[in-house]
Amino acid sequence: MIQDLVVYVAYIVYAIAVLMTFGTLLTWVERKQSAVMQDRIGANRAYVRLPFTQIKLIWLGLFHGIADGLKLMTKEDWRPKTYDWYAYAVAPWVCFVPVLLVFAVIPFGGLMVPAKLFPSLAGFFGDRAYPMQIARLDAGILIVFAFGGMTIIGAMLAGWSSYNKFSMLGALRAGSQMISYELVMGLTVLGLILIYGTVDLTTIVQEQSGTLLGFLPAWGVFHQPFAATLFMAAAIAENKRIPFDLPEAESELISGFYTEYSAMKMGLFMFAEFIEIAIIGALFTTLFLGGCNLPYMSDAGFAFPGGSVLPMSHGAVVVTQLVVFLAKVMLICSFQILIRWSLPRFRYDQVLKFAWKFMFPLALMNLVVTAVLAWMATSP
Repeated sequence: MIQDLVVYVAYIVYAIAVLMTFGTLLTWVERKQSAVMQDRIGANRAYVRLPFTQIKLIWLGLFHGIADGLKLMTKEDWRPKTYDWYAYAVAPWVCFVPVLLVFAVIPFGGLMVPAKLFPSLAGFFGDRAYPMQIARLDAGILIVFAFGGMTIIGAMLAGWSSYNKFSMLGALRAGSQMISYELVMGLTVLGLILIYGTVDLTTIVQEQSGTLLGFLPAWGVFHQPFAATLFMAAAIAENKRIPFDLPEAESELISGFYTEYSAMKMGLFMFAEFIEIAIIGALFTTLFLGGCNLPYMSDAGFAFPGGSVLPMSHGAVVVTQLVVFLAKVMLICSFQILIRWSLPRFRYDQVLKFAWKFMFPLALMNLVVTAVLAWMATSP
């Protein structure tokens, strides 16, 4: 139906706009947050001058991200003398596109009823209601891991096709590291699947809308605090960020698997990394922080303990859910950047030992304990 097409095109445009904004904004957040942590001023040189005036708009260095983008788009697209041209050209897109596709199955809001949100369009939309999610798939978590695993292929293609020893070494590091930590991420999520009994991300968010022990939000982080910690560590390693940035280690491999890339091809690798920070934040918010909901919040407003109720219009609920989701994602993104500027880099042997000899056994232990407790809770 044309109504469905209109809504889902709007969702797609919104998702792309949000991810591109996060990707650009996080380049500035990384500079400014690191400056605050190290008692520096940070990015403050790029500016926009108002026409016919001497007024410079600096805006705390926000224009640095735009300047970086313009620089990458105007630089020479240099290519190695000997390389596999097809794999070399495809690799950045294999890293970039799957990161965007993951967001398609993440619910970024609750239920949206266009007729209530825009009464003038009631005749066009009727009584249709749409969950704020681009693709409502029963196997949502499986889709996340399927698309996320494709980025491993992109990194391997980039290193292999460049015909450079440093690039190939970075690609081998990236492949082994990402496969190792993706396994840990999968094991941590299995605990939530046992608790909520579904792999549908929308249902998981709905299951977190109640309370735990009468006063705590029924968020995944309170059900599975240990798994939440392991998931965040594994996700940072999956994104190849410090302290797990060995595939791109500048002091050892120049830039790792994309050493031989320049201009916007290199920009796609770097932009995908920052967008993946936002995707990790969105996934963590969905799985462990209740998604777009606040404690005691429903599609009708707030219902607090004791019987007090705060009703809200449908438009207010929709806007609140969108803002709450984005605020939670931004908080997790900021935490990831805090980790990046706080910890030193591992050696590569330590990275793999940390995955297989420390995190993997702990994730298995958490899964076994969760399975036993879930069985005890359901047994008569």
